[in-house]
Amino acid sequence: MMELFKMGGPLFMGILTLQLIGVAFFAIRYYFRDSPTKRDLDLIKSMGVFAMVTGIFGQLLGLFSAFNAIEAVGAVSPSILAAGIKVSMISTIYGVIIFLISYLIWLVFAARRIEEPRT
Repeated sequence: MMELFKMGGPLFMGILTLQLIGVAFFAIRYYFRDSPTKRDLDLIKSMGVFAMVTGIFGQLLGLFSAFNAIEAVGAVSPSILAAGIKVSMISTIYGVIIFLISYLIWLVFAARRIEEPRT
């Protein structure tokens, strides 16, 4: 797991991990709050969307730098190109996983909120 973290690039993987911690923080805060609001609930989903976009941005920057390196070197074997594309996808996959976690948490809390009687 740590090897994937290092391969994905410490900058974007670190930012994504902070966003995962943010999702967990907002979920815990929402769960233990006396009177949680819809805004509190939407923060969880928004953090997940932001993580997904951050992951995609990390992939695009990685691909850009890889293509710059390929342009400078010239001919590159297909296996090296495939390895570079695979590595660039790590941050995107991590961002999408964070989004799915946040969306699942949002769905559970939103369903619970609907079921609760209004006072």
